[in-house]
Amino acid sequence: MQAMAAKMGETEYDGRAPVARGARDQDEKSSRAEARERRDIVSGEVMPENRLIRFAAAPDGTVVPDVAAKLPGRGLWVEASRAAIAKAVEKKLFAKAAKANVTATADLADRVEKALVTRMIGDLGIARRSGALVLGFDNVLRELTGPRPPKALIEAFDGSADGKRKLYAAAHRLELNCVVIETLTSAELGLALGRENVIHAAVQPGGFADRLILDAERLSGFRGAGFRTRPTESPRA
Repeated sequence: MQAMAAKMGETEYDGRAPVARGARDQDEKSSRAEARERRDIVSGEVMPENRLIRFAAAPDGTVVPDVAAKLPGRGLWVEASRAAIAKAVEKKLFAKAAKANVTATADLADRVEKALVTRMIGDLGIARRSGALVLGFDNVLRELTGPRPPKALIEAFDGSADGKRKLYAAAHRLELNCVVIETLTSAELGLALGRENVIHAAVQPGGFADRLILDAERLSGFRGAGFRTRPTESPRA
């Protein structure tokens, strides 16, 4: 997946550039993304940017995903869901919104999904190297009861339910307002963190956690249910 950013048309897969400015800048960018609003070209509804995917036209007129919202040119915004993007492609709404002869291919939603996954994988890897992420059931449980509890629990979507249930219940018992992210598979987590069979991880409060939460929420629109935002309200059955 790390090779996906090689071509110009796939520039959207590079989500690492903002990290160089530090976690504080990431916090500020996440807050601005939540505050700014854009119009969805499919529904016409005005939404905060963290519920949308930005698209841009490449020099050849092809519509490309811009999940980092950094590509040059006019942005075309669509709700972060497979259904909305499929409708935009089918109805040729990108060309209508751009008022230009731009082309959106049928695999556009799949490319958005890959871009979000790659961006999350990159951020998880950097978070681990910076010390903002811990791995393994025991380490995560220790973080939950520590002085600075994690803001995000990262759980493999295809991991064992028993361990996930115990961590979820612990977060509920401790009344922690952390987010459970369950939109990546164990193989994807392993690729990000350089280990096999990764099931449990946790990220401390800060820019990495905020951006992972934002991207996971958007990714859930392409992978279905499994994204939880308030484990403190009710433990999983």
